[in-house]
Amino acid sequence: MSVVKVELGARSYPVTIESGLLARAGEHLSPIARGRPIVIVADENVARHLAVLRGSLDAAGLRSEAIVLPAGEGSKSWATLEALTDRLLDLGVERGDHVIALGGGVIGDLVGFATAILKRGCGFVQVPTTLLAQVDSSVGGKTGINTRAGKNLIGAFHQPKMVLIDPDVLDTLPARQVRAGYAEVVKYGLIDDAGFFAWCEANGAKLLAGDAEARTYAISHAVAAKARIVGDDEFETSGRRALLNLGHTFGHALEAETGFSERLLHGEGVAAGCALAFGFSAAQGLCTREDAERVAAHWRASGLPDGLAAAGINAPAARLIEHMRHDKKASAGRIPFLLARGIGQTYLDRDVDLGAVEAFLAAG
Repeated sequence: MSVVKVELGARSYPVTIESGLLARAGEHLSPIARGRPIVIVADENVARHLAVLRGSLDAAGLRSEAIVLPAGEGSKSWATLEALTDRLLDLGVERGDHVIALGGGVIGDLVGFATAILKRGCGFVQVPTTLLAQVDSSVGGKTGINTRAGKNLIGAFHQPKMVLIDPDVLDTLPARQVRAGYAEVVKYGLIDDAGFFAWCEANGAKLLAGDAEARTYAISHAVAAKARIVGDDEFETSGRRALLNLGHTFGHALEAETGFSERLLHGEGVAAGCALAFGFSAAQGLCTREDAERVAAHWRASGLPDGLAAAGINAPAARLIEHMRHDKKASAGRIPFLLARGIGQTYLDRDVDLGAVEAFLAAG
């Protein structure tokens, strides 16, 4: 078992990573249950995990109620948020209760936001069932929903009480979803840990093939990296936490172009976005073309898109730039970009010439 502490003073919480943890979740949840029923919010894809979780709660003497929502980005909407909060109120959820988010990033983001606003804030617990959610969205307290204008534009910072990660649940995940989550694993190496990127180059194939040791090591390493960054900059005010958005400015534009649909999963957008960030950095003379190609080569070897064509994007560059203008990190009309001086040397640039970005995208 590995336990990573997210250090945030009074809002600190543990992230527990352990094989078979889902079946023992009741042991971890009993101390915060207060003898009250626990509400679990899950999506349709995790029915078997929901049964295991409810069984662990039963074994611990805890009652539970389940709310099952449709899977997919479409659930991160005003309509689903309204329906979910109404249902939680119908079930009598109190401010001192903890709602469990069981599923991928969509469920975690939605439940996190619902509990942030329900009765002006109640508790929640993240039990992520996808690799992407385990290494990224379940840790750090960013919650929200999507709107017509873009992704995650309505939300709140709301930290969970704890995060319970069982790597074994990944055995039931489709290979495409594992690959998409792997993009967020590699991202931590690209940000500030060249040694971890080299580890990914050497061990990524094993992780994707289901090697338990490689999988657990990668999850623990990624969670620890994110915990350090979040502990330094919880509300993304100093610029440190912004590094976690590597690939996202480009990637969210690609997702917007595909309607936030199954055509391009979030992790696939991040992979293509990282490749574009390094490609643009190389074009601007910030990093070597060898580094940019090394990143792209690893995405190709991992079955992930390494740019616009591989992501199935043939939109005009001007339209992609327009998607970027809706980025929630935009300030004073400027769009901040995460660029790189090399692998493991990412930095935030708030003064990028959008004309140069548009020309780069137009060149393919």
